[in-house]
Amino acid sequence: MRKLNFHPSFLQILYLILFLILFAIIIYIPTLIKGPLHITEKFIIEEETVEGSLVAILFILSILIFNLYKREVSLHKELINKINKDKKSVENRLQESDHYIGILNVQIQEINSIFNSISEYPATKADLKKTYIFFAERILGIVNSDWVLIRIINSNTQHTISEHFEQRYGFTSNYPHVSNKMIVENQLILSCTSIVSNPKNLNIIVSCVLPVDDISKDQQIFIQAIINEITKLFVILKSSYYIKENKIFVEERN
Repeated sequence: MRKLNFHPSFLQILYLILFLILFAIIIYIPTLIKGPLHITEKFIIEEETVEGSLVAILFILSILIFNLYKREVSLHKELINKINKDKKSVENRLQESDHYIGILNVQIQEINSIFNSISEYPATKADLKKTYIFFAERILGIVNSDWVLIRIINSNTQHTISEHFEQRYGFTSNYPHVSNKMIVENQLILSCTSIVSNPKNLNIIVSCVLPVDDISKDQQIFIQAIINEITKLFVILKSSYYIKENKIFVEERN
C-alpha cells in the first residue's frame, strides 16, 4: 500500500492570499492615509503615527495568521501520522492473521496425517508396536524433544501393560525411569511433561512423557488427541470381539 503524503495546498494558498492582501495594504497605506487623523478638535493623530500604527497592526495580524497556519499544518501532519500509524497497525494485524492462518493450515494437515493415515486397526502386538512408532514420531514432530515415552498403565494395580520408548534420530539417551504411581496420581515429574488420556471410565491410563519443562497449548491439544487415539486403538485390540474371534490378547506385565 502507498504511504500517504501531506499536501496542505489549501492552507498554503489561503495563507498566501491573506499575506498578499496584508502586504498590499501595507504598501498602499501612505496613499490611503493623507493628513492627520482628527479624532476630536483637540485630539489629533499625526499622519506618520496613523501609518505606523496601521503597519504595526497589520504586521501583528500577519504573524497571527502565520501562527494559525503553522498550527493547522501541524494538526494536519499529526492527523496524517495517526492515519499512517493506524494503517501500519492494520497491515501488521493482517500479516499476523495471514501467518496464523498459515499455521492453522499446517496444523490441519498435521491432523490429517495423524488421524487419517491408519487404514486398519491393530490386530496384533506387532501392529500395536507399529502404531506406537507412528504416533511417537508424530509427537516428536510436534514437540522439540529428544525422546518420548508412551506407556499404558493398569490404573488399579499401577502396573505397566505396554509401553514404547522412541528417540529422535541421531540422539542417544538412557531409558527414562518414570514412576507409574507419579503418572497415575498426576504428580509433577522433574524436568518432564506428562500427558495422560482423558477417558475416566476405563481401568487403563495411556500416558506420554517428554523431557521438556513446558509445552504450548496447541502442542498439548495435539498430543492429548494422539493419546486418546492410542487409548481407543488399545481398547479395540483388547475387545472381546478380537479375543474371541482371533484369540489376540496383550499380556499384562507385572
